[in-house]
Amino acid sequence: MIDLTLKFLTDEINQYLLQQPNLVIGDLSLVLGNASRIFDTDASAVEVPMANKAVISLVNVEEDRISRPQELVARPAGLGITYQQPPVLLNLYILFVMNLKSQDASLKWLSAIIRFFQYQPVFTPLTHPALNSGIEKLMVDMHTLNFEQSNQLWSMLGGKYLPSVMYKVRQITIDENAIEAGGGFIRSITINDRGKLPVS
Repeated sequence: MIDLTLKFLTDEINQYLLQQPNLVIGDLSLVLGNASRIFDTDASAVEVPMANKAVISLVNVEEDRISRPQELVARPAGLGITYQQPPVLLNLYILFVMNLKSQDASLKWLSAIIRFFQYQPVFTPLTHPALNSGIEKLMVDMHTLNFEQSNQLWSMLGGKYLPSVMYKVRQITIDENAIEAGGGFIRSITINDRGKLPVS
C-alpha cells in the first residue's frame, strides 16, 4: 500500500501541475525517488533521473499505535467467525524537494504543491477513483520542521538544503488478513448444568 499511495499522489500532483498557467512545464515533472540520491555524481547509478525535477521521497514511516485496535479483530465468515490480528496503521512522512535549475521555478513549483494540498487534503476512492480500493482514506497535513530538525534531515540525506516541504500522510492500512482462529457462532450456553439457555 505504501508504493500505491506514493504513486497515486505523484500522478495526482502531476495532473494538477499541468493545469497551472504560471508554471513552465516542458520536460519537468514530479518524480518518485530517493532524495538522498539527488546529490549523487554518478547519474547512471540513480534508478530515476532526478536532475531538473521535483522529487517526492519517503523519509519516515510511523506506526499509529493510538488508533490501532489492541485486540484480535472478530469478523463474520460464512456460518462462523474468524479472529485476526488488527491491521497496522501507518503514517508516512513524505518530502517534496525542488531540484530545479532555476530558483524562481523551484519556488513556483513549491507553492503549487502547497496549494494542491491546501484545497485537497483528503482522498477517498469515492472522490478519486484512481485511488486503490484497498485504501479507505488518505489525509494529508503539512509537517513543519524547525531549524534543528531540518538540519538533521538534510545531513541524513547527505546534501545541502533545497527548497522543500514535508507532509504527513495518514492512515495507511497494512493487513495480511491472516486468520488466527475461528469457529461457529455460539447458539446456547449452559449455566450450572441446569439446562441450556438460548442466546439471542
